[in-house]
Amino acid sequence: MAGSHSDSTATKVVDSHQQETQTFAFIAMTCLFFFWGFITVLNDILIPFLKESFDLNYTQAMLVQFCFFGAYFIVSPLANRLIDRIGFQLGIVIGLLTTALGCLLFYPSADLNVYVLFLVSFFVLASGITILQVAANPYVAALGPEKTAASRLNLAQAANSLGTTVGPVIGSMLILGAVAADASAVQIPYIMIGAVLVIAALLFRNINLPTLAHVESEASDGKDSLRSHLLFSGAIVLAMVLGLTVVAGLIVVVALGYNFYGLRQHRSMVLGALAIFLYVGGEVSIGSFLVNYLAESSIAGMEIAEAGEMVGYYWGAAMIGRLVGAALMNFIASTKYLAGNAVIAILMIIISMNSTGDVAMWSILAVGFFNSIMFPTIFTLAVKGLGNMTSKGSGLVCQGIVGGALIPVIQGMAADGVGIQMSFVVPMVCYVYIGWYALRGADQS
Repeated sequence: MAGSHSDSTATKVVDSHQQETQTFAFIAMTCLFFFWGFITVLNDILIPFLKESFDLNYTQAMLVQFCFFGAYFIVSPLANRLIDRIGFQLGIVIGLLTTALGCLLFYPSADLNVYVLFLVSFFVLASGITILQVAANPYVAALGPEKTAASRLNLAQAANSLGTTVGPVIGSMLILGAVAADASAVQIPYIMIGAVLVIAALLFRNINLPTLAHVESEASDGKDSLRSHLLFSGAIVLAMVLGLTVVAGLIVVVALGYNFYGLRQHRSMVLGALAIFLYVGGEVSIGSFLVNYLAESSIAGMEIAEAGEMVGYYWGAAMIGRLVGAALMNFIASTKYLAGNAVIAILMIIISMNSTGDVAMWSILAVGFFNSIMFPTIFTLAVKGLGNMTSKGSGLVCQGIVGGALIPVIQGMAADGVGIQMSFVVPMVCYVYIGWYALRGADQS
């Protein structure tokens, strides 16, 4: 009996220690979600800043998002292989250091005052964030009981949303509100961010994160798959180096089509991947144009720094919408709720395109609220019923995030042609498709 009692006590101590370690690890990982949300949303502040600094048109300014989200498409499969080889913790360290390098590259880019160097910096920075996401998402999901995995991810995503909400406010104060009117205004803020990321990398290198042996790494695709991905990626980079943006965009579309061809028999998955492509593209595109849009005399006539702070309302509305959606979707079918959000988003854009002043401003900001539940809802509908193909299908659906690279450029072309207010027809079309997908495309019968 004494031995049994001793073993029981030892087990409780071990379980308690394991719980404490996992809690600490979860807090550390949640900080990562905040970091990359904060850094990503700063693009919305930097786009109008760089546009003015380098006297760019809208299409040229949107190359920031092309390089940033293009990195997701190019680096993600490579990051998967990297994590398989070196593990989650070291992968996080490399992701942080790569992101820090991207931030630090802003200094020479501003010093030399070359826009192309800024685009390279965005690509490097986004490559680091991609590695972080590939490592952190499955790690957080596995960091405890399987039945609470979804709640852990939702909580971590809430930290990400907090980062996207406060990022525009802080970024506007540090960058748009800076005394310097040229590209040098980004140097100090990004050096500060880079320093924080280096410190975080050192902490993650030395803290004792639990090794999750039960996390099975997905089987890597074959050499042919890797070869084709590298071929497409090389072609995209070459086209960008030669200044052939349209060609680079077409190669991205061809690459996506090639990847989806293997699962063409799964209609809902392929259509869902396209919905993710258009959702991410529409959401990112609206955020990218907000500062310039609100600075228009017919809309809000704001100073650029004040307009930058308003971007926080767009992303903050998405954070609130996630909480509201989580509650309402217990009573409303996911397809109907998704369709309703898409329809209202379309109405908000139409109102903004055909009005002025506060009505135009608040209606476009309100779209953020209705974006809130789209990604997880579309994703769930897209991978439903894939069976043992779920893992591969999930990876391919996530490649739709590259929509954030292409749709802003398309809206940029529209803005250069018909004006910024009418250019919002581009994201509106994205929501039209999402509404159709919710009502018809996701139907597997």
